[in-house]
Amino acid sequence: MDYFGFAYALLIAVGGIIGFVKAGSAMSLLMGLLFGVLSAFGAYQTSKDPRNFWVLLLSSVFLGGLMSYRAYNSGKFMPPGLVALLSILMVIRLAPRLLK
Repeated sequence: MDYFGFAYALLIAVGGIIGFVKAGSAMSLLMGLLFGVLSAFGAYQTSKDPRNFWVLLLSSVFLGGLMSYRAYNSGKFMPPGLVALLSILMVIRLAPRLLK
């Protein structure tokens, strides 16, 4: 069971919900839920077959890149820097599987 992958997916989805509640950002809600579900699906796939990690890896790469860009431009750590950090950690966790 990919507990880290499911925890990552949950944090992304909850972050989107919080963005909607605090700032009224429908885009935060939509993207948070979309990437949360996509990451949860990737974690599910990885749980079933550890070689099937591509969905989780690609969603983490995309989210990490986008949120790193937003954190850099805004100069704020919360929330884009935190999401970028979590996404980069997920990529680092999954990247060694590319060598197998």
